Amino acid sequence: MKVAITTQDNDIDALVDPRFGRAAWFIIVDPESEEWTAVDNRANADAGGGAGVQAGTIVADQGVGAVITGNVGPNAHRTLAAAGVSVYQAGNGVTAREALRRYKAQELPVVTTPTVAGHWS
Repeated sequence: MKVAITTQDNDIDALVDPRFGRAAWFIIVDPESEEWTAVDNRANADAGGGAGVQAGTIVADQGVGAVITGNVGPNAHRTLAAAGVSVYQAGNGVTAREALRRYKAQELPVVTTPTVAGHWS
């Protein structure tokens, strides 16, 4: 199962972006092999609305089963839940590589409800 990690740049060593829908990049990684690719989400960063739904669709289309992010709003959470994608929360100042390590060690909390209101930036 692939994992999507929101990041501030297009690299596995980039910091986790605290926003889901308006994250600059998604690092899509296979936890077993740790092979990864970067998916550009910068078009959603300045969206007037619907960034969470769009980002959720992008992630679901990548075939991921889990997302690691800082926060997730209600529309994104609903979109991810409908696609069967679990959400995990990483702390501030954590790289995607470290977040993946914590995910694999089952050290990240599962997010079962939105962590912020809509249009959080």
